[in-house]
Amino acid sequence: MEELTYAEHGWSQQQRVPAGYRVEHRRIAAGTGPQAYAALAEGIMGWQLHRLAGLQVDPATPRAAAGLRMASRFGRGPVRLRIPCQVVWTEEDMRSGGRRRTGFGYGTLPGHPVRGEESFTAVFEPDGQVWFELFAFSRPANWFFRAGAPVAAASQRLATRRYLAAARTLASGKMKP
Repeated sequence: MEELTYAEHGWSQQQRVPAGYRVEHRRIAAGTGPQAYAALAEGIMGWQLHRLAGLQVDPATPRAAAGLRMASRFGRGPVRLRIPCQVVWTEEDMRSGGRRRTGFGYGTLPGHPVRGEESFTAVFEPDGQVWFELFAFSRPANWFFRAGAPVAAASQRLATRRYLAAARTLASGKMKP
């Protein structure tokens, strides 16, 4: 069985950054109230966040769970890129200090254009505010992707913007997870 392509497994859960990696960290207000939190949380765990962001995820892909291997696809036609990952941790309505959290982090498998980890989390604060947190650390997987680093970085920025918009859509209740 193929192994994760980086050594720092699970670091995204504590938002730790290994040396030599590019970091993306975004936290946005996505909505308010328990319904917004529940919709965002379910959309994250059921892969709807990814689908709304423009990634192709097989409808048969099970809900996110530690150890689950999945592959999404990005692009169209001959420019479609396969993105294999493994879920390395999950939180399902974890409670701490009045705060609730649901989300997961996944790491890269061989064939992914980068090495690293990315996490997606819905946070429900005691004041009723719902936040979406995205945290990632990555670096190019090989010389080919290093040569195309500017294009890869632009693609990651685009994906991040799409994830943020998808999180707001899910929390709004306008699209069911």
